[in-house]
Amino acid sequence: MQDSPQESRLPQNRNGIPVPQGLKEDIKDTIKSMGLVFGDIGTSPIYTLSVIFLTLGPMTDDPNVVLGILSLIVWTLLILVTGEYVWLAMKLSKRGEGGDVVLREILIPMLKSGRKLAFVTVLVFIGISLFIGDGVITPAISILSAVEGLKFIPNVTVEQTEIVLIAIIIAIGLFVFQKRGTEKISKTFGPIMLIWFGALAVSGVIAILQAPQVVAAINPMYALGFLYNHGLTGFFVLSEVILCATGGEALYADIGHLGRKPIIRAWYFVFFVLVLNYLGQGAFQISHGGSQSLLFGMVNSQASLLYIPFLFVAISATVIASQSIISGVYSVVYQAIHTRMLPWLRIQYTSEQRRSQIYIGSVNWMLLLGVLAIILIFKESEALAAAYGLAVTGSMTITGILITIIFYLKGKKFYTVAAGFVTFVDISFLVSNVYKIPHGGYISLIIASVLLVIAYVYIFGHKRLENSLRRVPLNAFLEEYNSHYDSIGRIKGTAVFLSRDQDMLPPYIPHTMFTNHILYDDNILLTLRVLDEPYGIDAIFKRALANGLEIFEIQVGYLETVLDFEEILKSAGINEIAIFYGIEDIVSTRPLSRAYALLDNLTPTFVQFYGLPPDKLHGVVVRVEM
Repeated sequence: MQDSPQESRLPQNRNGIPVPQGLKEDIKDTIKSMGLVFGDIGTSPIYTLSVIFLTLGPMTDDPNVVLGILSLIVWTLLILVTGEYVWLAMKLSKRGEGGDVVLREILIPMLKSGRKLAFVTVLVFIGISLFIGDGVITPAISILSAVEGLKFIPNVTVEQTEIVLIAIIIAIGLFVFQKRGTEKISKTFGPIMLIWFGALAVSGVIAILQAPQVVAAINPMYALGFLYNHGLTGFFVLSEVILCATGGEALYADIGHLGRKPIIRAWYFVFFVLVLNYLGQGAFQISHGGSQSLLFGMVNSQASLLYIPFLFVAISATVIASQSIISGVYSVVYQAIHTRMLPWLRIQYTSEQRRSQIYIGSVNWMLLLGVLAIILIFKESEALAAAYGLAVTGSMTITGILITIIFYLKGKKFYTVAAGFVTFVDISFLVSNVYKIPHGGYISLIIASVLLVIAYVYIFGHKRLENSLRRVPLNAFLEEYNSHYDSIGRIKGTAVFLSRDQDMLPPYIPHTMFTNHILYDDNILLTLRVLDEPYGIDAIFKRALANGLEIFEIQVGYLETVLDFEEILKSAGINEIAIFYGIEDIVSTRPLSRAYALLDNLTPTFVQFYGLPPDKLHGVVVRVEM
């Protein structure tokens, strides 16, 4: 926020040097992004190397094996997070929004055939479903892995059932807290994550000093050498290496919450810290041997007196890790709703400054139920790690395919090759994760399948409904309107009739006017047209169609939500006394249509979603056979 003209003095730092207010806000936003976006990937050091070394067993006594694993982690972070998301994907955001839905919207005007668009739409469906599936597993493994650090407190015995109970309480508290909004959450969590990253960096540097040879792992030849020397075993280790990059997909999905620049600035800092800590854990493995949890064991050996404060910060950080994926899930669901890929859900806007900061209650509580179920089923982070990674790599692969297609169609050869290489790496990680399906990976696939079924039922059910509605062409409606206008006793005042299309009117409008003889002195057909651009709201009187009949159109960006319809109407000089809308009573013997009817009854109607004034609303029921 800029200083007002009356304020002549800029804020000063501790040395008395004036600090531009813009820089101060940049720093604040960067710290906020650490709390909102980087919790997941920032807490991956708690479990990633421990799971990998546990999988490899005695092999990790060989320093070259340790260097190979460290090199794989460093280059995974570079290729999949920095390359795919920070460098490539963020070039394709629209008006500050990211995610697979936005990539689809970019592709729509570039695709010539309906089949190509259908293929891209299916990919996006799968990507959204996998991302949300990841949103269930991430909070569970993050919280469980941190709470398990209680086992390392000297002279304290903690049973696994107690750890599960504590994890459940923390998870419930996190999801209850969501309603306060991402702005308040990021203000609270940002400073905590800054402390967490500071602790990771310091502990990593101390450990590196004991075995400085681990710095050589930055050389990618160690990663390639490990894969070459260990064959199939080395390939399947990739399924655990990917744990270091979980949360990378949230960087792109979350940019609507705080903006692109703060996330990119924060990532460069976070990347440096993560590399330091992973190298430090590798050094600790070489110099001290194995530990049930490398990070907790390393910190405990370095400063046992500070272990409990570190554990407290670690648990706080894993709560924040859950927040980053939850915010990402809100974002992709929000985008899918506004692009008509998912049914309407009630959305609360939690910031007056940034419209994309949202809370979706139904999504929040469904995620909570899923997280609690996962914690109770798997009970230990080690067991849950066997289920983790499949959804992440699937989501990353789909994003890679989409950005490759976009760069190719734009004729950007260099970026196309780069995106193609990244996608190849994504696919390699995805294939390595296939073996996890019988060991718990099926959980994320089940969650994704449920979401895919909902999306399929909604889209194809809605299409069938539109085909069954028998909409009335505008010209035919005008003929009947003109023939009835003088013969029907008109009601004084103005009425608004909602219609999705201004050329093909829903049957409830002629039924209301000509069958029920409800005609006002002034009748306005109100349509809402979604634009190709994500933002912007315009209200336009199209034309007068006949005596007492006009068309009024509200044009909105595909990521906009009209918060006050009545205010827009008043600003256009419309003082309506009644608002009419259609309610479809769906009758069908077909399973898909009946499933759509049930889904339609469970979700908000148009007027509920947009919060139209209830005292003026009149719903007209139309029976539709599908």
